[in-house]
Amino acid sequence: MPSAAAVAQQQASAAPFKFEIDSLSFWYGAQQVLFDISLAIPAGQASVLIGRSGGGKSTFLRCLNRLAEATEGARHAGRIFLDGQDIHAHGLDVTALRRRVGLVAQKSTMLSGSILENVTWGLKLSGHKDGQELAGRAEAALRRGALWDEVADRLNAPAAELSGGQQQRLCIARALALEPEVLLFDEPLTGLDAQAAWQIEELLASLKRERTIVAVLHDLAVAERLADQVAVMHAGRLVESGGCEVFRRPREEVTRRLLSGADASPASPA
Repeated sequence: MPSAAAVAQQQASAAPFKFEIDSLSFWYGAQQVLFDISLAIPAGQASVLIGRSGGGKSTFLRCLNRLAEATEGARHAGRIFLDGQDIHAHGLDVTALRRRVGLVAQKSTMLSGSILENVTWGLKLSGHKDGQELAGRAEAALRRGALWDEVADRLNAPAAELSGGQQQRLCIARALALEPEVLLFDEPLTGLDAQAAWQIEELLASLKRERTIVAVLHDLAVAERLADQVAVMHAGRLVESGGCEVFRRPREEVTRRLLSGADASPASPA
């Protein structure tokens, strides 16, 4: 009889793919920043992108909900499938796509207004108007974002008064309010003190048990703790990917140098 660990590993390897990326390249005007990337992202797991700054990770992340193409002159080649559907198919509702695939950016962006207004902003844009429903969904999102206990008695206070770590959790709660199937995180620990970073890491570990997570992380220790799958990018190319064995037994020299902290070469702009 196989061990519990072996069964869990077999189940993980059989997990359906949430995204399938086929030969993705991307340009900002004349500058190509992604080169022929093919990668399958499992559903219900955390996939972590690592690599030197300027390697195209953030652009790749934003391709998954088509935010990258919002830049004037941007274009892509290749295909991205979400649950088997081409996200660039003619007639696809991009707004609906971005509700399904939420993004939490590196810099916490607070809207002017209260904590409650920040959480319910996306809901209101999506047509939700009932005050009771908005309040209920805001509370659920703040609880899920591990922030409710700290702000429950001051929901009408300005969001800008929150600490850096609280603002990042508020951004996560704002994304969660729309109940996305996938959450994209672009360097969610940047600029946070150790305590705040630990809280965000714990939150990500909790969230990955209930939805698909794709995260760009520079902290390799956090990346190894969080990742079910890791993808290494360098100069706009996918160098290698796999499970956490990539951290222990990297196949490529670029990955070995990254993990050792060595400087391989000047980073490409992205």
